[in-house]
Amino acid sequence: MTRLTSAVRGLITALAALLAVTAASATARADSGPKAPADFVALRTVDPTIIQEMRYFTPHNFVGERIDGYKQPICILTRPAAEALHEAQLKLLSEGYTLKVYDCYRPQRAVNHFVRWAEDLDDQAMKSEFYPNVDKTRLFEDGYIAEKSGHSRGSTMDLTIVKLPAAPTRPYHPGEPLVPCYAPQAERFPDNSVDMGTGFDCFDPGITPIH
Repeated sequence: MTRLTSAVRGLITALAALLAVTAASATARADSGPKAPADFVALRTVDPTIIQEMRYFTPHNFVGERIDGYKQPICILTRPAAEALHEAQLKLLSEGYTLKVYDCYRPQRAVNHFVRWAEDLDDQAMKSEFYPNVDKTRLFEDGYIAEKSGHSRGSTMDLTIVKLPAAPTRPYHPGEPLVPCYAPQAERFPDNSVDMGTGFDCFDPGITPIH
């Protein structure tokens, strides 16, 4: 178990290094105008083996509804970022794991949707799962929500690791009982990923915001 844990940690470190190398050039291209640059690609055209569970295309997120701008459940990235994920995926597959992405390129209209939701203090439908210990009035101040997102550059993604063979994640049913995202893995919403300590998009004082 120690050997495998070290291998996974090493792969995560390698992935971070690969993405750091590509981020600067990708950011410069993405900031040049309001439209996505021509070199954006669908991740599946670079690596179809990476699992895509695009949460903002579904209502299972901290807002509780499909987010503006997510018309299809497709991961879009700059080509350098997609190729970096492909390199990491090859290493993970050799260890019996696969990458899974939850979010990739995020259009500004999606970010605007987050901002509108954060400003509506009466809408706390998903609090019990995604931010049980966070006062919604502090989402901006504490860095959980911002008017600009690194995801809009196309070189940032939310991802995890899944052990193969990957069991399917069951569908979320709106209105079902919510369990805190920091609960033990066996108690929170079932996910086929390796246990990272919390569920996806967990807003909590003990976790550094990277949204």
